[in-house]
Amino acid sequence: MGGEGVVTPGEVVGESNQLIAGRGVYLAPNGRTLRASLTGLRKILPPPPDSSDQRSTVEVVGHKAHGAVPQPGSVVIARVTKVMARMASADIMCVESKAVREKFTGIIRQQDVRATEIDKVDMYLSFRPGDIVRALVLSLGDARAYYLSTAKNELGVVSAQSIAGATMVPISWTEMQCPLTGQVERRKVAKAD
Repeated sequence: MGGEGVVTPGEVVGESNQLIAGRGVYLAPNGRTLRASLTGLRKILPPPPDSSDQRSTVEVVGHKAHGAVPQPGSVVIARVTKVMARMASADIMCVESKAVREKFTGIIRQQDVRATEIDKVDMYLSFRPGDIVRALVLSLGDARAYYLSTAKNELGVVSAQSIAGATMVPISWTEMQCPLTGQVERRKVAKAD
């Protein structure tokens, strides 16, 4: 048993007569063996100086523990990947100001694009693939994706490229303009800070 190393769930990480079970570790039914409850790095922490128990603590720190995870109510930055008649899908890149380490997919449904005239929302005039959007996480959705909303003034497209490849400039809450060609494209624009 070395100090640090990657362990998987159920793997023996120590004996209870020498170590105390910390985070990510449990005492096996035999009452002697300590096992990992998640995949991560095995760490040994020395006992506090004032502790009567002089055993060190073993813990397993999940290697995904530091990546941000979307939660209902958090604001995310996502890149639109696909636009359909009733929804748009997007890859979540940041939660609040932290980058995500794994892939999370979000879905913006037609009824969640804006707060007014929901029945008149045209998804193709709201988003395009490649757009960067600021959105609110509504719920965990189904097993495949988080439900996102852009139904606030400060939510929506924050950055978009025109057909000419230039970064467009917002000119209203429903339009962005290409600085090269002057062409106007429709979007659900996020109000600038």
